[in-house]
Amino acid sequence: MDNLNKPKILLMGLRRSGKSSIQKVVFQKMSPHETLFLESSVKVAKHDVNNNSFVQFSIWDFPGQLGPDEFDAVSVFGEAGSIVFIIDAQDDTQEAEGKLVETVNMAFEINPELVFEVFIHKVDGLSEENKIDLHRTLRQRVSDELTQLGKSSSALHITFHLTSIYDHSIFEAFSKVIQKLIPQYPTLESLLDMYISNSRVEKAFLFDVLSKIYIATDSSPVDNATYELCSDMIDVVIDISSIYGVKNEDGCLPPADDSGAGGMGQPAGTYFPCDNETSSIIKLSTNTVLYLRQVNRFLAMVCLLKEENFDKFGLINYNFQMFRQAIQDVFNAKAKQGAN
Repeated sequence: MDNLNKPKILLMGLRRSGKSSIQKVVFQKMSPHETLFLESSVKVAKHDVNNNSFVQFSIWDFPGQLGPDEFDAVSVFGEAGSIVFIIDAQDDTQEAEGKLVETVNMAFEINPELVFEVFIHKVDGLSEENKIDLHRTLRQRVSDELTQLGKSSSALHITFHLTSIYDHSIFEAFSKVIQKLIPQYPTLESLLDMYISNSRVEKAFLFDVLSKIYIATDSSPVDNATYELCSDMIDVVIDISSIYGVKNEDGCLPPADDSGAGGMGQPAGTYFPCDNETSSIIKLSTNTVLYLRQVNRFLAMVCLLKEENFDKFGLINYNFQMFRQAIQDVFNAKAKQGAN
């Protein structure tokens, strides 16, 4: 996919709201504690993400001091797929609300198909009650202000998320952002629905292993605890594979892609410990089983099922092989469509 056809995600918000930190933690694997030393952005920064055939997009990080009247809004908003607006929950939100409403009002006029995502960020320092109250208050105030400007809530695609780089919430929120930019998402969801119904699985996720973003899940509601378990399993598998994984003749793990370059914008020589045959089974004390199977080098299916339903492992494995082939067929159809 060339750069012109890649979906564009615009990261916007006030200075020091956490835009660059989010991008570094999610897509460049920076430790959350290291982001304390990041300097504020002074110019627009573009970062390409090319993890697999589904996860291909570019992120544009806009400096907080740059208003929508200070750049070519028609070009920027017209070509974007999503705007992620960051609001610092630990600061006075009034100025951020005003800029959010101004941005949404202008962007919607230019591109009514734009998807707006609001990250109420840095909520790790708030109590659960305060989080819920802030979420409700911000959503209501923004909706009221946009209604006064003649923008109905039903026409606008605005979703609010509570996020922090110190837990799984930022990965879950970005997962939902990416899913809306994947045209094949309904197909992937249907394939996962068929897999879990035929394999007696409780819940299944299709993860991009490099970023830990789940690009698809089945149609049942996502439980935060289940998502966190499945996400943590990827870390466990990568850590163990890095130590005990099969290495090349030179003693190194395989490169992140066939060209030897790193994934997610990582430098050449960045090595990736998983391959097409990577798999893992973890039995929990709650009589449930976590099961991971690599779909390809960069996609993994992680599912949760009851231990008594894991007795027919042959059936589960056969259904996975059918699921993997179906995913490959979707890849091939997408490639043919791109070629045309």
